[in-house]
Amino acid sequence: MSGKNTDSGGIEQERALSVTDFTRCVKEVLEGSLRPCWVRGEISNLRQQASGHVYFSLKDAGAQLSAVMFRTDAARQKVAWRDGLQVVVYGGVSVYEARGQYQLVVRVLVEDGQGNLQREFEELKRRLAEEGLFAAENKMPVPPMPTTVGFITSPTGAAVQDFIRILARRGWRGRLVVLPAKVQGVGAAEEMVAQLQLAEKLGIFDLLVIGRGGGSLEDLWAFNEEPLVRAVAACGMPIVSAVGHEIDFTLCDFAADVRAETPSAAAELISSQFIACVERIERASDAAERALTRAVENNRAGLGHACSRLRLLSPSARIERAHLRLDDFSNRLAAALGHAVQQRRHEFAHATVRLAQVSPETRIQQESHRLLGLWKRLQSASPASVLKRGFVVLRDEQGQPVTRRANVKAGQRLRAEFGDGEAGLRAEDAP
Repeated sequence: MSGKNTDSGGIEQERALSVTDFTRCVKEVLEGSLRPCWVRGEISNLRQQASGHVYFSLKDAGAQLSAVMFRTDAARQKVAWRDGLQVVVYGGVSVYEARGQYQLVVRVLVEDGQGNLQREFEELKRRLAEEGLFAAENKMPVPPMPTTVGFITSPTGAAVQDFIRILARRGWRGRLVVLPAKVQGVGAAEEMVAQLQLAEKLGIFDLLVIGRGGGSLEDLWAFNEEPLVRAVAACGMPIVSAVGHEIDFTLCDFAADVRAETPSAAAELISSQFIACVERIERASDAAERALTRAVENNRAGLGHACSRLRLLSPSARIERAHLRLDDFSNRLAAALGHAVQQRRHEFAHATVRLAQVSPETRIQQESHRLLGLWKRLQSASPASVLKRGFVVLRDEQGQPVTRRANVKAGQRLRAEFGDGEAGLRAEDAP
């Protein structure tokens, strides 16, 4: 019995795809195999969302197709949207996986009145392609760094201004020559052919650019006219076609050596190699400057080392070193002598102090000071010193001191001794 997991009907469960996987496979098959194309039909079920996206259906007598135009593309359309409008649209198929529904993502929409132009475009494209006019082997390589570029366009259009602005912003250093010509309406193709012939006659250009800004199929029709397409294909110098927006295709795009989505993209193409070269030069310049700086620094260091060694080995350097040693010895000798003198002075002062301490004269002075102090103390305690301070000593007639009042009698004669002399006294009353 097989190890595969089967149900009662024998279906192999391992091979069953989920709805998501199956839808993704359908999406890959449809989007990978169906290239963008033009589709004609009538608008119905029109819904213009607040987001700017437009949803509608394209139908004819036999079928109906869901379609969507997203906000960016819808904002560029000049068609008045309405149900029942006959249109021709350009877009690619896409699968909305959440609903398992395929739809046409529309990039360009024109009224069906331009359908004849589109058929003429396709017919001329097929015929010129069969002639080999668009063959890859006939195309010339675009020079990576053109120095002189001719731009065949309207000198008053926004395309040339954008072209110049981008070249200036990217720092391109070449020469740009604008070859003025009409790019729309009667006679536009003939003027551009004439400018192509003039450019070849001048022979000064490394590269030619032919183009203009975007517009409707009618606006761009001059770039689909057979004389101009053949002139572009036969041009003897490389030529870049830069017509309209990214979604706009003209027969000049197929006939030129290179197609640029817009004139701005052509300016970036022309200047890209120049910018890369400038960046390489700047990197090389920086590297050379760093290498030169390192070499100069290394050589300067080596030169400095050699000069130092030369100075060390030169006779003048030896004499200078000898002078330095002599000055050093002189300073050391002076310092040693000064220290010795200072030491001897210190010892002499110390001995002088000690001698003064033990000399008899010092001892006599000290004793004299001591005796003088004792004498002063004795004098301060003597009766005469007391009398000089204002005290009085009373004595009786026998000269004995009277120390108590009770010993004094009335009429007794006394003698008072003052500091500066004596005086006789008589007591008038007694206790």
